[in-house]
Amino acid sequence: MPFQLHFGESDLLRCRFALSPLFETQEAVRTLSRPYRHGYHLPWLRRIREAAVTLDLEPLWLLMPDSGHNPDFICPPPIGPLATFEEEIAAVRAVDPEVARADMALALGDRPGGPESTTGRRLLADPARAVHELADLLERAWQTLIEPYWTRLRALLEADIAYHSRRLADSGLEQLLGEISPRLSWNGSTLTVTGTRGDHQRVLGGQGLVLMPSVFVWPEVVGGHEEPWQAGLIYPARGIGGLWSGSGDRTPGTLARLLGRVRADVLCALDEPAGTSALAHRLGLAPSSVSAHLSVLRGAGLLVSRRYGHQVLYERTPLGIALAASD
Repeated sequence: MPFQLHFGESDLLRCRFALSPLFETQEAVRTLSRPYRHGYHLPWLRRIREAAVTLDLEPLWLLMPDSGHNPDFICPPPIGPLATFEEEIAAVRAVDPEVARADMALALGDRPGGPESTTGRRLLADPARAVHELADLLERAWQTLIEPYWTRLRALLEADIAYHSRRLADSGLEQLLGEISPRLSWNGSTLTVTGTRGDHQRVLGGQGLVLMPSVFVWPEVVGGHEEPWQAGLIYPARGIGGLWSGSGDRTPGTLARLLGRVRADVLCALDEPAGTSALAHRLGLAPSSVSAHLSVLRGAGLLVSRRYGHQVLYERTPLGIALAASD
């Protein structure tokens, strides 16, 4: 079923990238109940399996029908490009209960038996209590499923935004969106998203569009957010295939002998641009050690660096790519 976004001239000036720890939390919750999403995330699923069973996620799952409306108030558009989970969950807690009730009613209406279920009736009967209950549950899900791995996830999401920001500058919005996913297509001033959770039309009305990469949304592209929220387009982040793999799994033996095992691991871990802290977390090394190796690799012409937001991101040069791919 298609989701269509209708652009005006001013909307093209108000498109922005953002990332959202709250959205990643919501999509992680959804992934637990969607086996077709598990392929890339089996190592993560094994790590969180015991902790996840302590969470009662049924109220959230009830509001996540396979097709149709999903509540916007539990995951509004990010406040800014670097919003924290604490800022985002505070916005959820501040939602007008009547807005939340209408949002939940739409979602439950797309779930067979949802409005008549015990949980559905309870949520609709006291929307103010439901807002706090769902916010508390999302906060526990964040602490259990996402926060221990957020450094790694954020680095990949920031690298995706850095890459696509360059592509936007090089080729423009129309070509960029076509590259993000084959599910996106333009016809005049209308962007169509196929294979989404509902058949819906949205006139952007000068608010523009928020583009958000997500680790857990694969293989879907999600078009979301009703008025008064700014429309969003959530797409699979680049590089999720290597997200959970260890460094030793991808470092060629010949390269390790040439550069040394640790330095070769640092080079091979940069499938996507990343910062020092993310690499240190991924490789299980001290940040000072990773920083020293990055300096040597950059000095040898194998890496380049640039500042993005609060950190410096490193990525491989063509020579570094060739070496990392050697057998």
